[in-house]
Amino acid sequence: MNKLLLTSNAASKEVFQMLQDEIVARLRSVGKKDNSQMVSQTQYHDAEDSLLKWGEHHGVKSKLRIAFYQGAGRGMVASESIGVGDTALEIPESLIISEELLCQSEVFLAIKDFNNITSETMLLLWSMRERHNLSSKFKTYFEALPENFNTGLSFGIDALAALEGTLLFDEIMQAKQHLRQQYEDLFPLLCTNFPEIFRKDVCTWDNFLWACELWYSNSMMVVLSSGKLSTCLVPVAGLLNHSVSPHILNYGRVDEATKSLKFPLSRPCDAGEQCFLSYGKHPGSHLVTFYGFLPRGDNPYDFIPLDLDTSADEEDGAAQSVSTSQTTHMVRGTWLSRSGGFPTYGLPQPLLSHLRAALGCDLDESTTEADIKENDRVVLETLLSIFNPMLEDLPETDESDRCYSRPHFCVGAIHLHHLPVVLISNRESASWDVKLALGYKDLQRRIISSIVTSCTSALENV
Repeated sequence: MNKLLLTSNAASKEVFQMLQDEIVARLRSVGKKDNSQMVSQTQYHDAEDSLLKWGEHHGVKSKLRIAFYQGAGRGMVASESIGVGDTALEIPESLIISEELLCQSEVFLAIKDFNNITSETMLLLWSMRERHNLSSKFKTYFEALPENFNTGLSFGIDALAALEGTLLFDEIMQAKQHLRQQYEDLFPLLCTNFPEIFRKDVCTWDNFLWACELWYSNSMMVVLSSGKLSTCLVPVAGLLNHSVSPHILNYGRVDEATKSLKFPLSRPCDAGEQCFLSYGKHPGSHLVTFYGFLPRGDNPYDFIPLDLDTSADEEDGAAQSVSTSQTTHMVRGTWLSRSGGFPTYGLPQPLLSHLRAALGCDLDESTTEADIKENDRVVLETLLSIFNPMLEDLPETDESDRCYSRPHFCVGAIHLHHLPVVLISNRESASWDVKLALGYKDLQRRIISSIVTSCTSALENV
């Protein structure tokens, strides 16, 4: 629109201006609840201020400043009003931590041929070591990072017990086991083979987990000026929080002319408003596990995965063969649907079509209205038979009296045995990980409950 306004004649310019104003107004209306729900806090942030000054000294250009928010930690707000297409943040490529930087380090030269080690693992080890390097170029950056990232990978026993029976429990356990195995494959062997580079006091499990959480929660996929797509850490940009309606969507390529990574806005951000970055199209389970939060508002990527087995019997006279296949449907909360009535009732059309075919309830031109209603009744009752048990497994107990039994499970060499019941007397006083686990279960319950409610309401009308 900006280009059209510059090149249009007087007759059409007025129309284009009206259209542009309407587009900007609609962009501005997106995500207004994000800031109304965030309470700013007065807090000292010397490390973060030092990071901004360090960045400016090395060529960072920014229209943002740091703020702290209740329940969300630090974030970045606009120090001036920033329009659509304007650059809020610009980071020189020389400050980006990537594989290209790794290749210049002594860590790479020492272990590049060690047991088929990957560049991603070497970057983890470099970060773990560089964090304790007092002469590091990135000393200010590492000092500004949190002592604990508080992701799902750091969940304690009580939080895991609260998640038992959910898919997130399985996801976190598998991730923990993978990381523990990775650590045991590396240490103490690296300390033995390269004692001057990998000190035992630095190469602990806690420091390794910290480095893993750093890369999971702060890394970005960036196309560098060399043309290579790399997983990178981008100092200063890591302070930006995620939102389901972010200001910044496209930031994945270094500008070849300026040799910098630019963060342009896709919707306006007023002065004093928090500026949000998109971390990607992730469901809540992924954000909890690797980032340590659930986004505010309705995340369109939250879903309940539903695996359905289908079997087809074929008779060839004397013998019978059975062919099986599996299909997976991602079922979202029905409040996100634009249509709550026939023929979808707020439910995914592919799922309904699949069930209609599997249950022999396909519709054609000869299907009577009575048969259509009967077929829908069969499909809806089938869905209720699937989702009602799920809802029963996630009971909504009194907020002030939540109990969970601690299960027996193990993480690598760590064995956590069956322990007494955990009583969570008050969510507000619970630990950060238990709060997050309960928040995730609430989200799952809300999605499943919406599906059950939609099916029940639909049955009343068929």
